[in-house]
Amino acid sequence: MSIEKIFTDTEPMRLNKWMAHLGLCSRREAETLIAQGLIRIDGELVRDPGHKISTGQKLELAQAGQDNLNAQMTLIYHKPVGIVSGQPEPGQIPAVRMIRRANHFGPLTQSPDHDSKLAPVGRLDKDSRGLLILSEDGVVAKSIIGPNSELEKDYTVRVRGEIDEGKLKLLRHGLHLDGRQLKPAKVKRLSPQTLNFILNEGRNRQIRRMCDLVGLEVVDLYRSRIGPLSLGDLPEGMWRLLTSEERQSLIAGGIRT
Repeated sequence: MSIEKIFTDTEPMRLNKWMAHLGLCSRREAETLIAQGLIRIDGELVRDPGHKISTGQKLELAQAGQDNLNAQMTLIYHKPVGIVSGQPEPGQIPAVRMIRRANHFGPLTQSPDHDSKLAPVGRLDKDSRGLLILSEDGVVAKSIIGPNSELEKDYTVRVRGEIDEGKLKLLRHGLHLDGRQLKPAKVKRLSPQTLNFILNEGRNRQIRRMCDLVGLEVVDLYRSRIGPLSLGDLPEGMWRLLTSEERQSLIAGGIRT
């Protein structure tokens, strides 16, 4: 089934730019789809990558175009403590090795094989658990960890140590790591020893190091959300494929054009 969208802005816009704003794909992907003859405007085939769409016009993306966009696999893994997200040291187990049919959750339309090039998108250290995205899709990766990405990462963090307003203020804004000031963070107290962090960046072991700077020790760190994407009911140790709609929402939220 093709995808159909109606342009509602008052000013005409380049087609590739609008498709990126919608989250359908990146500008470069849009240009490729146009060149392949997979885009129609009001039923007419469009071949010009500079074509502008006007108010009330309907874009139609052929099913073959949607299939092309979904060809590169992206999946969500509920990482347990003890699994590493990146390059393992001797004796460690990388997350990509845990992606097997046996621990798949939900409908299975694709499955990694020996030719798959899945890689973790962002960090989640060995002692942390929760949402980890693995992908071979460069556009998805850029939307999450690219220099212009504004996607939030949401964490529930249990700590040891006394929590007071002074420490919370520093955690929200005022700390430096590796000689650079951190972006402002949203930090609130959920219970006597549990904090919620929402970050717009992902420095190496950032939350653990932030807490250490204010005299708090992290004893449990759980990531539940990246931008519009949440773990939901995905059990720990299981994985599922990213849907087309989720890909679109990540791209729309993470890439600034």
